[in-house]
Amino acid sequence: MVSVQQKLSSSSGKDAGNIQSWLDSLSASFAPAEVEVIRRACELAEPLYAGQAELTGTPLLQHALGAASILAGMNMDFETIAAAILHAAPEYKDDWEEALKADFGANIAGLVEGISRMEQIQEFSEMQGLHEKDRKKTDHAQQIESLRKMLLAMVEDIRVVLIKLAERTQTMRCLAGASEEQRQKIAGETRGIFAPLANRLGVWQIKWELEDLSLRYLEPQLYKEVAKLLDERRVDREQYITDLVAQLKQELSHAGIKAEVTGRPKHIHSIINKMRRKQVDFSELYDVRAVRILVDDIKDCYTALGLVHNLWQPIPGEFDDYIAHPKSNDYRSLHTAVSGPRSLAVEVQIRTFEMHQNSELGVAAHWRYKEGGKSDAKFDEKIAWLRQILEWKEEVADKGDMLEQFKSELFHDQVYVLTPQGKVIDLPRGATPVDFAYTLHTDLGHRTRGAKVDGSIVPLNYKLQNGQRVEILAAKQGTPSRDWLNPALGYLQSSRARAKVRHWFRYENFEEDVSQGRAQLDRELHRLGVISANHEKIAQKLHFNKLEDFLAALGRGDVSEHQIAVAIQEEMPPKAEEAAKPFVARPAATHESTAGILIEGVGNLLTSIAKCCKPAPPDPIVGYVTRDRGVTIHRQGCPFMQRVPEDRLDRLLSAQWGKRDGAKVVVDIEVEAYDRQGLLRDISDLFAKEKINVTKVNSLSKNNQAKMRFSVEIADLEQLSHLLALIRQVPDIIVARRHA
Repeated sequence: MVSVQQKLSSSSGKDAGNIQSWLDSLSASFAPAEVEVIRRACELAEPLYAGQAELTGTPLLQHALGAASILAGMNMDFETIAAAILHAAPEYKDDWEEALKADFGANIAGLVEGISRMEQIQEFSEMQGLHEKDRKKTDHAQQIESLRKMLLAMVEDIRVVLIKLAERTQTMRCLAGASEEQRQKIAGETRGIFAPLANRLGVWQIKWELEDLSLRYLEPQLYKEVAKLLDERRVDREQYITDLVAQLKQELSHAGIKAEVTGRPKHIHSIINKMRRKQVDFSELYDVRAVRILVDDIKDCYTALGLVHNLWQPIPGEFDDYIAHPKSNDYRSLHTAVSGPRSLAVEVQIRTFEMHQNSELGVAAHWRYKEGGKSDAKFDEKIAWLRQILEWKEEVADKGDMLEQFKSELFHDQVYVLTPQGKVIDLPRGATPVDFAYTLHTDLGHRTRGAKVDGSIVPLNYKLQNGQRVEILAAKQGTPSRDWLNPALGYLQSSRARAKVRHWFRYENFEEDVSQGRAQLDRELHRLGVISANHEKIAQKLHFNKLEDFLAALGRGDVSEHQIAVAIQEEMPPKAEEAAKPFVARPAATHESTAGILIEGVGNLLTSIAKCCKPAPPDPIVGYVTRDRGVTIHRQGCPFMQRVPEDRLDRLLSAQWGKRDGAKVVVDIEVEAYDRQGLLRDISDLFAKEKINVTKVNSLSKNNQAKMRFSVEIADLEQLSHLLALIRQVPDIIVARRHA
């Protein structure tokens, strides 16, 4: 495949050389039918690109064939190569999508469409000013990272990224033909975005070439100085490494060590980076040439190390044992530097295959180490999977088996959009303009009234797509809408945005919530018979630093009745606790009433549930003998029982719940909500679904708030608690509780 690029390079100025000769060279790697598809792509592109040139001045057809040759050298499939040739078709053919689908199939047409979408990077980079050096470094680095992620998310097939990398490499090879301004812009874009993408995907040859070529135009003086210090042509350095690898393989084989040996001459960009990072001169670098030895186990690592040191003189102070003492990211390997053939310094890395796998795809990933920055575990895991796919393509005989793997869904849980100023914002998949507004600023979210996407007005529940530019239309003063919290309407996808809207409504009527909470606390204290209590201590027991915050939470229904009762009981003075008891139960025989209630000392009495407090199992209860209605059953903390005169205390009877055989009691429920159409219907549907019989309904709406009271039949408090929890999940419900 090297001859392919050589033919193209030598054919400069001859309309991309002999296309038929290039196609013939592909026959060794592709089936005749696949070569035929590539030939038809050339036939379509040749007249389409006639007279057109790339910005470097290179004829467009020659540029396209150069990119295709790079991909052929990477052993990519025929669809990728054909798409690279046709990548500029959308610019010169009106009905290109239909034509490509008809002539080449949906896969190739989809790849060309993906390339067209990635062309937006030209516009993005201009807005981001990737080649400018006067921007704040942290913000700039974060935006570049978001931009890289957006590029990966924008494509449905990872082959699109590889085509773009090959196309950019071809551009960089011919960049000398562009203007100085264009050279700076393209080289900055290449170093900031495309070289790191190649690094992450493990496409080393492209990565190295892009880095060196971008450095050549961005820092020409430094590039020339280091190139001069190397004092040998790249081809000579590569031959040196090839000879070194062959010698090592032979020695390891003679020693009975099964090993894989690879090597590479360090590239100029890498050399300069290391000089800057370690703050050393060129003469202090010992890894300008490097080889790597992979073996099966740790024992072979140290055996190979001894063999290397026997072959060549070790350089003092340049040995590191990261197997015995791994790095903090679990990177493990042996590093040494030796004075190799012709007394040239060579770095040697020795590790097991497992260690190498971890360094390339695991937490010690080499690309993350080289790029630095914060680690994103989920994103790193996706990159590792893509790199694994690209490695597999070299091992799979039938390249068609890998096509579905390339159609990656790995990045489809996020969407990347742009502000009008070009800042990249990442959002969860399915996010809307309202999510976007709240991500930028909470106040902007509250004031959102409309949105434009790519210049067109869209609904606020529009689902944003990768690469779109979003502009928020906001009122000077405004508040969020309650509809935004309705999941069925689809206004909010981000949990963070939903939390901000809920927070606004929660604190909208703070004073009113405090007043309602104070009244509820007083009722609960009265119910428990507590005459005086320290409200601040009750609030502290429920983990509130301020009494007002506790009362507001109580008024909103964020604190349950059970929590209040427990906190009050813990703070209740002993005397008050004794006073709260309506009577001292007398031990006596008990008899079960007709209502399934055990009554002290008597049997077959008519019993009824008190309407003032409506007790339900397992509430502590007490019986009160009336003159003409038998025994009325009250809750022990009922205010009525607290006011029983002393001369009637003998009417009090100890009582407890017995076997009820499905009997139910009526309990009152209070519901407070933000009023809306269909609210009562939603609650009624819930009662019907839970098979709850409602005996009475009372509803009042005022100032956009609804207050409702339901009398419902339940079996016990456990069923009541379950019902209240379900009611609280109904949209726009503020409070749902049992009536005291």
